[in-house]
Amino acid sequence: MAVIKLTLASLLVTLAASVMAAPQQPTLVLLSESASVQARAAEAAALEVMYEFMRTFNERNVPEFAGTLAFPHVRVASGDVRITPDRQSMIDSMDFEAFAERFNWSHSRWARIETVQADADKVHFAVRFTRVNPEGVAYVTFDSLYIVQRTATGWGIRARSSFAP
Repeated sequence: MAVIKLTLASLLVTLAASVMAAPQQPTLVLLSESASVQARAAEAAALEVMYEFMRTFNERNVPEFAGTLAFPHVRVASGDVRITPDRQSMIDSMDFEAFAERFNWSHSRWARIETVQADADKVHFAVRFTRVNPEGVAYVTFDSLYIVQRTATGWGIRARSSFAP
């Protein structure tokens, strides 16, 4: 009986560790099954871009991060509108280390992604994301609107309007 309890206890500890280590998946609110096939395909492609955006942001990989965007890229935040004309301008202006220091940031995660509108070439997502500090504590959450668009070079985030600084 002691062996069984030890094995069960080990299993519970292993399960708890794997749950804690697994990345949190966002709440998804997607198009209904009655949406057009084209809109649902666009939504799927745009979601891939959203996940890639967050992955490259957290990895602080500026070239790959810039690859998730469509240019010119627009960001509306902090009472300002910033337009980045091209990929190289984004690469030159992005400083993840300064961002991390300024906001005591380690990584971010999607909390919620909701498709608001979609057609074959563009998807609007209402999102909520959370920032996490180096100690692993989630310390702030922001709502935003992301517009993902198909361009001649593929899908990319064309615009972000955020309540984040």
